[in-house]
Amino acid sequence: MTEEKPRPRRLSEDPVETPPAGTPARAAIEGGYTRLEPLDPAHGESLFALSHGDAEKARIWAYLPYGPFDDRAAFSAWLEARAASKDPLFFAVLDRTTGRPEGVASYLNIVPANASIEIGHIWFAPVMQRSPKSTDALYAMMRHAMDDLGYRRLEWKCNAANAKSRAAARRLGFGYEGVFFRHMIVMGRNRDTAWYSLLDEEWPRVRANFEAWLAPENFDNAGRQKTSLSELNAP
Repeated sequence: MTEEKPRPRRLSEDPVETPPAGTPARAAIEGGYTRLEPLDPAHGESLFALSHGDAEKARIWAYLPYGPFDDRAAFSAWLEARAASKDPLFFAVLDRTTGRPEGVASYLNIVPANASIEIGHIWFAPVMQRSPKSTDALYAMMRHAMDDLGYRRLEWKCNAANAKSRAAARRLGFGYEGVFFRHMIVMGRNRDTAWYSLLDEEWPRVRANFEAWLAPENFDNAGRQKTSLSELNAP
């Protein structure tokens, strides 16, 4: 993997006059293609079926600190614990048309006093991957954090060996900050963590790029994109 260069940014000791950011509520977040609902055990049947049963589904768990699960009961126990958590605050991602839960994402490392928050614990079933639904769900979370709750720093962290997650961060408009070596031990293995962030002054451009990409006129009659989000969010 070619090492990335950190995004150039200005060092600052400027006074901060904005009030603390809001704390995400256990409430639904509306997207265009998706609806994010606070994670609930009732979402379990669909989520388990779409994330277990064959090799393609099993790849969902490759870089996560849990899963796949031995059976439905083990998954249900995990789901109940995650549904009760406040940080991370987990959401089920539902297809707006069918109402079917097809993925999970969360807010975590929520620090309203510093107006800093992370999006993580993201896993989408194959039916969501590489579709407007996955982008729409993450955009809804980003927009809610930055516009509704007033955060000034949005973080994305992943295993430095996870090339797909790193590419996703760049595609979504996050800027690379560096690698924290020997950062964690996950599933008995060392994890070096790549850090990305999106700052409040960068957000208006990225938000406009999301809106342009998600617009119906950006897709042809076969549903193929005309302009990629990676192109729009390129430095």
